[in-house]
Amino acid sequence: MGLYPDIEPYDHGMLDVGDGNRVYWEVCGNPLGKPAVVLHGGPGSGCTPFSRRYFDPDAYRVVLLDQRGSGRSTPHASDPATDMSVNTTPRLIADLELLRRHLGIERWLVWGASFGSVLGLRYAQTHPGRVSELVLTGLATGSRAEVALLTRGLGKIFPAAWRAFRDGVPEAERDGDLAAAYHRLLESPDPAVRAAAARSWTDWETAFLPAPPRSVPRYEDAVFRAGFARTVTHYFAHDHWLGGDEVVLRDAPSLAGIPGVMVQGSLDFGNLLGIPWRLRQAWPDSELILVEEAGHDAGARGIADELTAATDRFRPGAG
Repeated sequence: MGLYPDIEPYDHGMLDVGDGNRVYWEVCGNPLGKPAVVLHGGPGSGCTPFSRRYFDPDAYRVVLLDQRGSGRSTPHASDPATDMSVNTTPRLIADLELLRRHLGIERWLVWGASFGSVLGLRYAQTHPGRVSELVLTGLATGSRAEVALLTRGLGKIFPAAWRAFRDGVPEAERDGDLAAAYHRLLESPDPAVRAAAARSWTDWETAFLPAPPRSVPRYEDAVFRAGFARTVTHYFAHDHWLGGDEVVLRDAPSLAGIPGVMVQGSLDFGNLLGIPWRLRQAWPDSELILVEEAGHDAGARGIADELTAATDRFRPGAG
């Protein structure tokens, strides 16, 4: 049936999660409905009103939040004084638990896109009793191979754009870990260096978007661009703070008993590593839905329809 109409939150606030951080949250839909939480991507993108539309507002109590350092949460990652050492996956998971308890929720459906799927999967693996279902898109697991694909492997498909991206770091670092090299630039005390690195990073990310148009309006916001690039490279350069490589894939069997739907564009470049199929094989209670001629975009036609159909399937009384 497609997306639901736009709705506004009926409650919102700022939650003190410790480490000097306050996380923005909002709730919309039916106050007595089935709880669901939306985990945005990036990391560092922040939540958007569009994500409210994947849920039947009469059936769901939908919680959205801006993860640490993003959106309306404070302090923002774009501020060079913000301490990024306390922005890690374990702390984001702890924030989810604190918010869940704050809102008096026992269990909730977890909806995640891109990095939100990494966070959602790891949250479900570490707190399985708190997750009723998972609905995921733009599948990612935070592995080193995924970071290598995004920062170097796709250069074979987009060589001109990749050379510009590679040349954005010092010559001595161009054959090494590009995410780590950009991370160092984005921590520079020189604002001009930080600004150039953020622009170069987002230019590369737009290079492999479907065309036309190859543009992301929020990337034209210097504050968003700085916080986003700083957060992404912070996570990419540190194995997504998961404690090792392929941790999410390794622990996928622990998701047994949690129903899940994975909606994936057939043209999502993450498919080159087989991540969705590996998850499907290791997670017996999941379903993988491929959407033809769609990429890494939760709002794309077909993907949005399937994501809404998945939340409809998990509505109270739908089964």
